[in-house]
Amino acid sequence: MSRVLFALLLVVVQGVVAGPLRVAVASNFAPAARALAADFERQAGGQPVQLVVGSTGRHFAQIVHGAPFDLFLAADRRRPERLEQEGRVVPGSRFTYALGRIVLWNPQPDLVDDEGAVLRCGHIRHLAIANPRLAPYGRAAQQVLRRLGLMEQLQPRLVQGENVAQAYQFVKTGNAALGFVAYAQVHRTAGQDGSLWAVPQSLYDLIEQQAVQLSRQPGVRAFRSYLQSDRARRLIRSFGYGVP
Repeated sequence: MSRVLFALLLVVVQGVVAGPLRVAVASNFAPAARALAADFERQAGGQPVQLVVGSTGRHFAQIVHGAPFDLFLAADRRRPERLEQEGRVVPGSRFTYALGRIVLWNPQPDLVDDEGAVLRCGHIRHLAIANPRLAPYGRAAQQVLRRLGLMEQLQPRLVQGENVAQAYQFVKTGNAALGFVAYAQVHRTAGQDGSLWAVPQSLYDLIEQQAVQLSRQPGVRAFRSYLQSDRARRLIRSFGYGVP
């Protein structure tokens, strides 16, 4: 029997399927997290998982101030590392669950070229990014602009969402002509709904999304083990992420 299945069975056998697991989830990972939570609930005999979606920076601040989360699925490794260093996590629980990619996107076909040259066009009025102070995908967008030498030129045109989901909405609704978003947000409709530039990894730091366990509530260890299973990794990959 695998370690994951044993953990799941243990949850059911001990009858601890009472309270829901509270999981803080980075906004870019919300669709994948919902699918994972549903699959886990089926596998674990109904153990409920409550997802709280928001920016990684906002979640980090809430955790530091005592928010009762059981697990934190961040969009970077920096915040989980800090929580670990400050002794706020279950020792040995930090792991990478997904590798993110950033793209420049617009819902119109053929607007964004394969090399991102559209960024140098003077007619772009607004460029959406996530808040770099709160969201790793926003920080990655900032790195891209700086390494392309375009930050000074485009700074006045930047509009910031609190998280990458909000940056996506700015572009989707036409409030911004272009946006740096997570590849996972658009990969299923790429080529059918809009155009994108897959930003080369050399232009931004690797987006290593890490998780940490914050409590010892019954069931949370089983969910953490599930997220590291081959079954979960296949599901994560299907949403457009890399896996370690």
